[in-house]
Amino acid sequence: MANYRRGRINDEMQKTLAEILREVKDPRVSGAFVSVTGVDVTPDLKYAKVYYSALQGDKKEVYLGLKSSAGFIRRQVAQRMNLRATPEFTFVEDNSIAYGAHISSLLNSITITDPDEEEGSEGEQ
Repeated sequence: MANYRRGRINDEMQKTLAEILREVKDPRVSGAFVSVTGVDVTPDLKYAKVYYSALQGDKKEVYLGLKSSAGFIRRQVAQRMNLRATPEFTFVEDNSIAYGAHISSLLNSITITDPDEEEGSEGEQ
């Protein structure tokens, strides 16, 4: 039963954080188009890992911007979500979107040839 509740909290926190990140005034965060790809809250709800992906900007600068905005983000989460304790956030960069795009480009670059055409061209020589 507890895992089900944690899953709901993770999903709701991901939605809430996505909304809050649009309101952050730090130019390192607002100019980088940061999206939250996942949230993992500990069983005691005291800590949360926030997985994010940024489309633009320097990765280190985006991380520093998120880290400096953690207090504002935590306060906003406390106001919007009805939790007994608001977790402390740890931001972790998620490269799965970039990795997926890379794999997709590799798959699109593969050319498939018909095996019958290859046998016919070899037999003509």
